[in-house]
Amino acid sequence: MRPERAALVGLITGPVRRLEAERSLDELAGLATTAGAMVALRVLQERVRPDAGTFLGSGKLASLAAACDEADVDLVAFDNELTPAQLRQIEARLERKVVDRTQLILDIFAARARTREGKLQVELAQLKYLMPRLVGGSDYLSRLGGGIGTRGPGETKLEADRRKIRQRISHLNTLLEDVRRRRTQLRERRHKASVPTVALVGYTNAGKTTLFNLLAGEQATVSDALFVTLDPLVRRVRLADGRELLVSDTVGFIDRLPHTLVAAFRATLEEVVAADLLLHVIDAGTPGVDRRVAAVRRTLEEVGAAEVATLDVFNKCDLLDGAELERLQRREPEASRISAATGSGRGELVDAISARLGLDTCRLVVTLDLSSESDRQKLAQIYRFGRVAEQTEFEGRARIEAEVPRRLWERLRPGGDDVVA
Repeated sequence: MRPERAALVGLITGPVRRLEAERSLDELAGLATTAGAMVALRVLQERVRPDAGTFLGSGKLASLAAACDEADVDLVAFDNELTPAQLRQIEARLERKVVDRTQLILDIFAARARTREGKLQVELAQLKYLMPRLVGGSDYLSRLGGGIGTRGPGETKLEADRRKIRQRISHLNTLLEDVRRRRTQLRERRHKASVPTVALVGYTNAGKTTLFNLLAGEQATVSDALFVTLDPLVRRVRLADGRELLVSDTVGFIDRLPHTLVAAFRATLEEVVAADLLLHVIDAGTPGVDRRVAAVRRTLEEVGAAEVATLDVFNKCDLLDGAELERLQRREPEASRISAATGSGRGELVDAISARLGLDTCRLVVTLDLSSESDRQKLAQIYRFGRVAEQTEFEGRARIEAEVPRRLWERLRPGGDDVVA
Protein backbone atom coordinates (compact mmCIF):
# COMPACT_ATOMS: atom_id res chain seq x y z
CA MET A 1 0.00 0.00 0.00
CA ARG A 2 1.56 3.28 -1.10
CA PRO A 3 1.77 6.16 1.40
CA GLU A 4 -0.72 8.98 1.05
CA ARG A 5 0.59 11.82 -1.11
CA ALA A 6 0.22 15.09 0.76
CA ALA A 7 0.03 18.75 -0.21
CA LEU A 8 1.14 21.21 2.47
CA VAL A 9 -0.46 24.65 2.62
CA GLY A 10 0.77 27.61 4.66
CA LEU A 11 -0.30 31.23 4.94
CA ILE A 12 1.89 34.32 5.13
CA THR A 13 -0.08 37.06 6.87
CA GLY A 14 0.91 40.54 8.05
CA PRO A 15 2.77 39.68 11.28
CA VAL A 16 4.26 36.44 9.91
CA ARG A 17 7.51 36.80 7.97
CA ARG A 18 8.15 34.53 5.00
CA LEU A 19 11.13 32.84 6.66
CA GLU A 20 9.03 31.96 9.70
CA ALA A 21 6.23 30.66 7.48
CA GLU A 22 8.70 28.51 5.52
CA ARG A 23 10.16 27.06 8.73
CA SER A 24 6.69 26.34 10.01
CA LEU A 25 5.87 24.58 6.74
CA ASP A 26 9.09 22.56 7.11
CA GLU A 27 7.83 21.48 10.52
CA LEU A 28 4.45 20.57 9.01
CA ALA A 29 6.34 18.43 6.49
CA GLY A 30 7.98 16.62 9.41
CA LEU A 31 4.58 16.05 10.98
CA ALA A 32 3.15 14.72 7.73
CA THR A 33 6.10 12.37 7.25
CA THR A 34 5.79 11.16 10.85
CA ALA A 35 2.10 10.46 10.19
CA GLY A 36 3.08 8.27 7.22
CA ALA A 37 2.54 10.59 4.26
CA MET A 38 4.85 11.52 1.39
CA VAL A 39 5.01 15.25 0.72
CA ALA A 40 4.26 15.85 -2.97
CA LEU A 41 3.38 19.57 -3.03
CA ARG A 42 4.09 22.69 -0.93
CA VAL A 43 2.11 25.91 -1.24
CA LEU A 44 2.62 29.25 0.57
CA GLN A 45 -0.03 31.94 0.06
CA GLU A 46 0.28 35.62 1.03
CA ARG A 47 -2.85 37.28 2.38
CA VAL A 48 -3.55 40.15 4.76
CA ARG A 49 -5.80 37.80 6.73
CA PRO A 50 -7.32 34.33 6.21
CA ASP A 51 -10.53 34.21 4.18
CA ALA A 52 -13.44 33.55 6.54
CA GLY A 53 -15.03 30.97 4.25
CA THR A 54 -12.26 29.25 2.31
CA PHE A 55 -9.14 30.32 4.27
CA LEU A 56 -7.17 30.92 1.04
CA GLY A 57 -9.79 32.62 -1.09
CA SER A 58 -11.77 31.11 -3.98
CA GLY A 59 -9.21 31.85 -6.69
CA LYS A 60 -6.27 30.34 -4.82
CA LEU A 61 -8.38 27.36 -3.80
CA ALA A 62 -9.15 26.66 -7.48
CA SER A 63 -5.42 26.85 -8.31
CA LEU A 64 -4.68 24.52 -5.41
CA ALA A 65 -7.24 21.99 -6.65
CA ALA A 66 -5.61 21.97 -10.10
CA ALA A 67 -2.13 21.54 -8.58
CA CYS A 68 -3.38 18.67 -6.42
CA ASP A 69 -4.85 16.95 -9.48
CA GLU A 70 -1.55 17.30 -11.33
CA ALA A 71 0.51 15.98 -8.37
CA ASP A 72 -1.94 13.14 -7.66
CA VAL A 73 -2.47 14.36 -4.08
CA ASP A 74 -4.62 12.32 -1.67
CA LEU A 75 -4.45 14.61 1.35
CA VAL A 76 -4.15 18.36 1.89
CA ALA A 77 -2.67 19.51 5.23
CA PHE A 78 -3.04 23.13 6.33
CA ASP A 79 -0.46 24.67 8.67
CA ASN A 80 -3.22 26.36 10.68
CA GLU A 81 -6.33 25.34 12.57
CA LEU A 82 -9.36 25.51 10.29
CA THR A 83 -12.86 26.31 11.45
CA PRO A 84 -15.53 23.64 10.82
CA ALA A 85 -17.07 25.82 8.07
CA GLN A 86 -13.70 26.34 6.36
CA LEU A 87 -12.93 22.64 6.54
CA ARG A 88 -16.23 21.70 4.88
CA GLN A 89 -15.89 24.28 2.11
CA ILE A 90 -12.27 23.41 1.35
CA GLU A 91 -13.03 19.68 1.22
CA ALA A 92 -15.99 20.26 -1.10
CA ARG A 93 -13.91 22.34 -3.54
CA LEU A 94 -10.74 20.22 -3.44
CA GLU A 95 -12.68 16.94 -3.51
CA ARG A 96 -10.09 15.19 -1.35
CA LYS A 97 -9.35 14.74 2.33
CA VAL A 98 -8.28 17.86 4.24
CA VAL A 99 -6.70 18.05 7.69
CA ASP A 100 -5.41 20.99 9.66
CA ARG A 101 -2.29 21.19 11.85
CA THR A 102 -4.21 20.27 15.01
CA GLN A 103 -5.74 17.16 13.47
CA LEU A 104 -2.39 16.05 12.09
CA ILE A 105 -0.78 16.30 15.55
CA LEU A 106 -3.71 14.46 17.14
CA ASP A 107 -3.37 11.74 14.50
CA ILE A 108 0.33 11.25 15.34
CA PHE A 109 -0.50 11.05 19.03
CA ALA A 110 -3.14 8.40 18.26
CA ALA A 111 -0.57 6.34 16.36
CA ARG A 112 2.13 6.77 19.05
CA ALA A 113 0.07 6.08 22.20
CA ARG A 114 0.95 2.69 23.69
CA THR A 115 -0.29 2.61 27.28
CA ARG A 116 -3.92 2.69 28.37
CA GLU A 117 -3.37 6.10 29.95
CA GLY A 118 -1.88 7.53 26.76
CA LYS A 119 -4.70 6.15 24.62
CA LEU A 120 -7.34 7.58 26.96
CA GLN A 121 -5.74 11.02 26.86
CA VAL A 122 -5.44 11.04 23.08
CA GLU A 123 -9.03 9.88 22.63
CA LEU A 124 -10.27 12.64 24.92
CA ALA A 125 -8.35 15.25 22.93
CA GLN A 126 -9.67 13.92 19.61
CA LEU A 127 -13.28 13.86 20.75
CA LYS A 128 -13.04 17.42 22.08
CA TYR A 129 -11.65 18.44 18.70
CA LEU A 130 -14.47 16.64 16.87
CA MET A 131 -17.35 18.03 18.94
CA PRO A 132 -17.69 21.44 17.23
CA ARG A 133 -17.28 19.72 13.85
CA LEU A 134 -20.31 17.48 14.25
CA VAL A 135 -22.89 20.05 13.22
CA GLY A 136 -23.61 19.82 9.49
CA GLY A 137 -20.54 17.75 8.87
CA SER A 138 -22.09 14.58 7.50
CA ASP A 139 -19.55 14.25 4.67
CA TYR A 140 -16.67 14.95 7.02
CA LEU A 141 -18.00 12.50 9.59
CA SER A 142 -18.39 9.70 7.08
CA ARG A 143 -14.64 9.28 6.61
CA LEU A 144 -14.06 5.65 7.41
CA GLY A 145 -11.56 4.85 4.68
CA GLY A 146 -8.51 4.85 6.95
CA GLY A 147 -5.29 6.82 6.62
CA ILE A 148 -4.18 10.10 8.14
CA GLY A 149 -6.85 11.93 10.08
CA THR A 150 -8.98 8.86 10.80
CA ARG A 151 -6.95 6.95 13.38
CA GLY A 152 -7.88 6.37 17.01
CA PRO A 153 -11.46 7.14 17.92
CA GLY A 154 -11.95 8.61 14.46
CA GLU A 155 -12.63 5.14 13.12
CA THR A 156 -15.32 4.28 15.65
CA LYS A 157 -16.83 7.57 16.85
CA LEU A 158 -17.46 9.62 13.72
CA GLU A 159 -20.96 8.22 13.26
CA ALA A 160 -21.92 8.77 16.89
CA ASP A 161 -24.23 11.63 17.75
CA ARG A 162 -23.27 14.48 20.04
CA ARG A 163 -25.04 12.97 23.04
CA LYS A 164 -23.05 9.75 22.82
CA ILE A 165 -19.80 11.63 22.33
CA ARG A 166 -20.55 13.81 25.37
CA GLN A 167 -21.18 10.64 27.37
CA ARG A 168 -17.89 9.21 26.17
CA ILE A 169 -16.03 12.42 27.05
CA SER A 170 -17.57 12.34 30.52
CA HIS A 171 -16.51 8.71 30.97
CA LEU A 172 -12.97 9.47 29.80
CA ASN A 173 -12.73 12.38 32.21
CA THR A 174 -13.74 10.04 35.05
CA LEU A 175 -11.13 7.45 34.06
CA LEU A 176 -8.42 10.09 33.73
CA GLU A 177 -9.34 11.57 37.10
CA ASP A 178 -8.52 8.16 38.58
CA VAL A 179 -5.18 8.26 36.74
CA ARG A 180 -4.57 11.73 38.11
CA ARG A 181 -5.29 10.60 41.69
CA ARG A 182 -2.90 7.65 41.35
CA ARG A 183 -0.17 9.89 40.01
CA THR A 184 -0.77 12.33 42.88
CA GLN A 185 -0.43 9.51 45.41
CA LEU A 186 2.84 8.37 43.80
CA ARG A 187 4.20 11.93 43.92
CA GLU A 188 3.22 12.25 47.58
CA ARG A 189 5.07 9.02 48.39
CA ARG A 190 8.14 10.30 46.56
CA HIS A 191 7.85 13.59 48.43
CA LYS A 192 7.69 11.78 51.79
CA ALA A 193 10.80 9.85 50.82
CA SER A 194 12.42 13.20 49.99
CA VAL A 195 13.62 12.05 46.57
CA PRO A 196 14.07 15.11 44.33
CA THR A 197 12.44 14.89 40.90
CA VAL A 198 13.96 16.22 37.68
CA ALA A 199 11.69 16.41 34.62
CA LEU A 200 12.98 16.68 31.06
CA VAL A 201 10.98 19.11 28.94
CA GLY A 202 11.57 20.59 25.53
CA TYR A 203 10.56 20.81 21.91
CA THR A 204 9.78 17.54 20.20
CA ASN A 205 12.88 15.81 18.78
CA ALA A 206 15.27 17.93 20.88
CA GLY A 207 16.91 14.78 22.28
CA LYS A 208 15.12 14.42 25.63
CA THR A 209 14.91 10.62 25.50
CA THR A 210 18.57 10.30 24.49
CA LEU A 211 19.49 12.47 27.48
CA PHE A 212 17.16 10.44 29.70
CA ASN A 213 18.96 7.26 28.63
CA LEU A 214 22.33 8.89 29.30
CA LEU A 215 21.36 10.01 32.81
CA ALA A 216 19.39 6.95 33.85
CA GLY A 217 21.31 4.22 32.02
CA GLU A 218 18.13 3.19 30.22
CA GLN A 219 17.39 2.01 26.69
CA ALA A 220 14.14 3.88 26.00
CA THR A 221 13.18 4.09 22.33
CA VAL A 222 15.00 6.87 20.49
CA SER A 223 14.14 7.97 16.96
CA ASP A 224 14.74 10.93 14.68
CA ALA A 225 11.00 11.53 14.50
CA LEU A 226 8.42 13.71 16.20
CA PHE A 227 6.51 12.70 19.34
CA VAL A 228 8.20 9.33 19.93
CA THR A 229 7.66 9.68 23.70
CA LEU A 230 4.05 10.10 24.85
CA ASP A 231 3.99 8.07 28.04
CA PRO A 232 6.22 9.46 30.81
CA LEU A 233 9.16 7.36 31.99
CA VAL A 234 10.48 7.76 35.56
CA ARG A 235 13.78 6.25 36.72
CA ARG A 236 16.02 6.58 39.78
CA VAL A 237 19.52 8.07 39.31
CA ARG A 238 22.30 8.04 41.90
CA LEU A 239 24.66 11.03 41.83
CA ALA A 240 28.38 10.88 42.52
CA ASP A 241 27.89 12.45 45.96
CA GLY A 242 25.59 9.57 46.96
CA ARG A 243 22.30 11.40 46.68
CA GLU A 244 19.48 9.95 44.61
CA LEU A 245 16.97 11.66 42.36
CA LEU A 246 14.19 10.67 39.99
CA VAL A 247 14.42 11.64 36.32
CA SER A 248 11.27 11.68 34.20
CA ASP A 249 11.02 11.89 30.41
CA THR A 250 7.87 13.63 29.18
CA VAL A 251 6.00 14.32 25.97
CA GLY A 252 7.64 16.83 23.66
CA PHE A 253 6.10 20.22 23.02
CA ILE A 254 5.59 21.93 19.68
CA ASP A 255 4.64 25.38 18.47
CA ARG A 256 0.86 25.83 18.64
CA LEU A 257 0.39 22.60 20.59
CA PRO A 258 -3.39 21.98 20.46
CA HIS A 259 -5.15 23.17 23.61
CA THR A 260 -7.25 20.01 23.58
CA LEU A 261 -4.04 17.99 23.94
CA VAL A 262 -2.70 20.15 26.76
CA ALA A 263 -5.98 19.77 28.62
CA ALA A 264 -6.26 16.02 27.96
CA PHE A 265 -2.66 15.36 29.05
CA ARG A 266 -3.15 17.23 32.33
CA ALA A 267 -2.49 14.09 34.42
CA THR A 268 0.81 13.53 32.61
CA LEU A 269 1.90 17.17 32.56
CA GLU A 270 1.31 17.51 36.31
CA GLU A 271 4.55 15.51 36.64
CA VAL A 272 6.24 18.59 35.19
CA VAL A 273 4.44 21.00 37.52
CA ALA A 274 5.39 18.95 40.61
CA ALA A 275 9.08 18.54 39.67
CA ASP A 276 11.83 20.10 41.77
CA LEU A 277 13.83 20.99 38.68
CA LEU A 278 13.09 21.13 34.94
CA LEU A 279 15.78 20.41 32.38
CA HIS A 280 14.74 22.37 29.29
CA VAL A 281 16.43 20.38 26.51
CA ILE A 282 17.15 22.56 23.46
CA ASP A 283 18.44 21.46 20.06
CA ALA A 284 21.44 23.79 19.81
CA GLY A 285 21.80 23.60 16.04
CA THR A 286 18.23 23.74 14.79
CA PRO A 287 17.09 26.75 12.73
CA GLY A 288 14.63 28.98 14.56
CA VAL A 289 15.78 27.85 18.00
CA ASP A 290 14.42 31.01 19.67
CA ARG A 291 10.93 30.29 18.33
CA ARG A 292 11.09 26.76 19.74
CA VAL A 293 12.33 27.95 23.13
CA ALA A 294 9.48 30.48 23.27
CA ALA A 295 6.94 27.77 22.35
CA VAL A 296 8.13 25.53 25.20
CA ARG A 297 7.99 28.38 27.70
CA ARG A 298 4.46 29.28 26.60
CA THR A 299 3.36 25.69 27.10
CA LEU A 300 5.01 25.52 30.54
CA GLU A 301 3.12 28.66 31.47
CA GLU A 302 -0.12 27.16 30.16
CA VAL A 303 0.25 24.03 32.33
CA GLY A 304 1.22 26.04 35.43
CA ALA A 305 4.94 25.18 35.48
CA ALA A 306 6.36 28.63 34.71
CA GLU A 307 7.61 29.07 38.28
CA VAL A 308 9.39 25.70 38.54
CA ALA A 309 13.19 26.05 38.70
CA THR A 310 14.58 25.45 35.20
CA LEU A 311 18.02 24.68 33.81
CA ASP A 312 18.48 25.20 30.06
CA VAL A 313 20.40 22.31 28.46
CA PHE A 314 21.66 22.87 24.91
CA ASN A 315 21.91 19.44 23.32
CA LYS A 316 23.59 18.20 20.10
CA CYS A 317 26.56 20.50 20.68
CA ASP A 318 28.76 17.94 18.91
CA LEU A 319 27.20 19.22 15.67
CA LEU A 320 28.40 22.80 16.27
CA ASP A 321 31.78 24.18 15.22
CA GLY A 322 34.11 26.06 17.55
CA ALA A 323 32.82 29.52 16.64
CA GLU A 324 29.20 28.46 17.17
CA LEU A 325 30.05 26.99 20.57
CA GLU A 326 31.78 30.22 21.60
CA ARG A 327 28.75 32.29 20.56
CA LEU A 328 26.47 29.94 22.53
CA GLN A 329 28.73 30.26 25.57
CA ARG A 330 28.61 34.06 25.42
CA ARG A 331 24.85 34.18 24.84
CA GLU A 332 23.85 31.52 27.42
CA PRO A 333 26.59 31.45 30.10
CA GLU A 334 24.31 29.84 32.72
CA ALA A 335 23.14 27.01 30.47
CA SER A 336 24.62 23.52 30.19
CA ARG A 337 26.07 22.35 26.88
CA ILE A 338 26.09 18.63 26.10
CA SER A 339 25.85 15.96 23.46
CA ALA A 340 23.48 13.30 24.73
CA ALA A 341 24.40 11.09 21.76
CA THR A 342 28.13 11.02 22.57
CA GLY A 343 27.93 11.57 26.35
CA SER A 344 30.02 14.75 26.16
CA GLY A 345 29.18 17.16 29.00
CA ARG A 346 27.35 14.60 31.15
CA GLY A 347 29.56 15.17 34.20
CA GLU A 348 29.17 18.94 34.05
CA LEU A 349 25.39 18.57 33.67
CA VAL A 350 25.15 16.23 36.67
CA ASP A 351 27.19 18.73 38.70
CA ALA A 352 24.82 21.52 37.63
CA ILE A 353 21.78 19.42 38.59
CA SER A 354 23.34 18.59 41.96
CA ALA A 355 24.13 22.27 42.58
CA ARG A 356 20.60 23.38 41.68
CA LEU A 357 19.00 20.75 43.92
CA GLY A 358 21.55 21.55 46.64
CA LEU A 359 20.07 25.05 46.95
CA ASP A 360 17.23 23.41 48.87
CA THR A 361 19.40 21.82 51.57
CA CYS A 362 20.26 22.74 55.11
CA ARG A 363 22.89 21.66 57.65
CA LEU A 364 21.70 19.21 60.29
CA VAL A 365 23.40 18.29 63.56
CA VAL A 366 21.58 15.46 65.30
CA THR A 367 22.26 12.76 67.91
CA LEU A 368 20.62 9.38 67.31
CA ASP A 369 20.13 6.34 69.53
CA LEU A 370 21.58 3.39 67.60
CA SER A 371 19.48 0.92 69.62
CA SER A 372 16.27 2.59 68.39
CA GLU A 373 14.73 1.23 65.22
CA SER A 374 13.28 4.62 64.26
CA ASP A 375 16.62 6.36 64.82
CA ARG A 376 18.44 3.74 62.74
CA GLN A 377 15.93 4.44 59.94
CA LYS A 378 16.67 8.16 60.25
CA LEU A 379 20.40 7.43 60.04
CA ALA A 380 19.82 5.41 56.88
CA GLN A 381 17.79 8.26 55.36
CA ILE A 382 20.55 10.78 56.17
CA TYR A 383 23.11 8.64 54.34
CA ARG A 384 20.75 7.94 51.48
CA PHE A 385 19.49 11.44 50.79
CA GLY A 386 22.09 13.69 52.41
CA ARG A 387 25.82 14.32 52.49
CA VAL A 388 27.41 13.37 55.82
CA ALA A 389 30.26 15.65 56.91
CA GLU A 390 31.07 13.92 60.22
CA GLN A 391 29.84 11.04 62.38
CA THR A 392 31.05 10.30 65.91
CA GLU A 393 29.78 7.50 68.15
CA PHE A 394 29.77 7.14 71.95
CA GLU A 395 27.84 4.88 74.34
CA GLY A 396 25.54 3.53 71.64
CA ARG A 397 24.68 6.94 70.27
CA ALA A 398 25.80 8.66 67.07
CA ARG A 399 26.27 12.37 66.50
CA ILE A 400 25.79 13.29 62.81
CA GLU A 401 26.63 16.48 60.94
CA ALA A 402 25.17 16.44 57.43
CA GLU A 403 23.70 18.44 54.55
CA VAL A 404 20.15 17.17 54.00
CA PRO A 405 17.20 18.22 51.80
CA ARG A 406 15.09 20.77 53.62
CA ARG A 407 11.99 18.64 53.07
CA LEU A 408 13.69 15.87 55.08
CA TRP A 409 14.89 18.17 57.83
CA GLU A 410 11.72 18.35 59.93
CA ARG A 411 11.32 14.57 59.99
CA LEU A 412 14.92 13.92 61.03
CA ARG A 413 15.51 16.35 63.85
CA PRO A 414 14.23 15.50 67.35
CA GLY A 415 12.95 18.58 69.15
CA GLY A 416 15.81 18.96 71.63
CA ASP A 417 18.77 18.51 69.28
CA ASP A 418 21.18 21.08 68.01
CA VAL A 419 20.22 22.03 64.44
CA VAL A 420 21.87 24.48 62.10
CA ALA A 421 19.55 25.56 59.25
